[in-house]
Amino acid sequence: MKLLLTGSVAFDYLMKFPGSFKEHLLPESLSSISLSFLVESMIRLRGGIAPNIAYTMALLGQRPRIMATVGEDFGEYRAWLEAKGVDTALMKVIPGEHTASFFATTDRESAQLASFYPGAMAQAATQSVAEAGFVPDLVVISPNDPTAMKKFAKECRDLGIPYLYDPSQQVARLNGEELARDLSGAKFLFCNEYEFELIKSKTGLTASEIQERVEYLVVTLGKDGARFSSRDQESMIPTIREDSIVDPTGVGDAFRGGFLTGYAQGWDWTLCGQVGSLAAVYCLEKNGPQGHAFGKAEFVKRFRDTYDDKGVLDALITSKE
Repeated sequence: MKLLLTGSVAFDYLMKFPGSFKEHLLPESLSSISLSFLVESMIRLRGGIAPNIAYTMALLGQRPRIMATVGEDFGEYRAWLEAKGVDTALMKVIPGEHTASFFATTDRESAQLASFYPGAMAQAATQSVAEAGFVPDLVVISPNDPTAMKKFAKECRDLGIPYLYDPSQQVARLNGEELARDLSGAKFLFCNEYEFELIKSKTGLTASEIQERVEYLVVTLGKDGARFSSRDQESMIPTIREDSIVDPTGVGDAFRGGFLTGYAQGWDWTLCGQVGSLAAVYCLEKNGPQGHAFGKAEFVKRFRDTYDDKGVLDALITSKE
């Protein structure tokens, strides 16, 4: 099955401040605030929704394709993804631009000051599903430049290409009319519980009205698992017990990567969700959205400690891709 992933590509710069921000904020002087915090550590992580999803899919033996715009500083990141098995041929370098970057400083009380620079992501709408060079069986429309998200959804509708609509972090940026239009007719709508409530609020649609507009609705519920529903059935997928909790960053992306791997294999929705659930746990147990790693045989063994796949996952172990 040919999947095309679209979405943000970014570097995450994460810093830690050993003090408390609030001790340095003067309410009477906020209009002229000028502060600099000396941080004790900084790490740069590879991130962005599309490559986060693709990374987990590649661990599971897939060769996912990403269509996205990146900056001139993307060379090392591209090499990393290609080495892991991700197809980056449709990742377009924008001359004179940096890859999108997220800068966050967190204090000892977990308060955070952050900035996001879109960089090359702002040019995402210069790409086109119609010019991808192949006809995808499914296009994943994940958080990206809003203009690009709207363009890709329209192209999919016009071309009759099924798509997974995953507005997540951009729900706040898109208005109700845009959300209602682009979720309508989608094969899948993916969101977390809070985002689902926000989508309902902004569109004025009820849960049942949203379900009537999409073929499948997937709502992730954090520690409570995920809810899968279609117009005639609903099921719950519980989480798998983690060995430790290290960092929740990218857990939802890993879930999507696992789910899409199952979908690409033609597995039933319950099995797709269970694979996604375990992939999410692997991510939770490591730092960063691409810090986890596992062999396919190891993944299947751990999966069978909780779920019964009736031998279906043997295909993962024997597959060359």
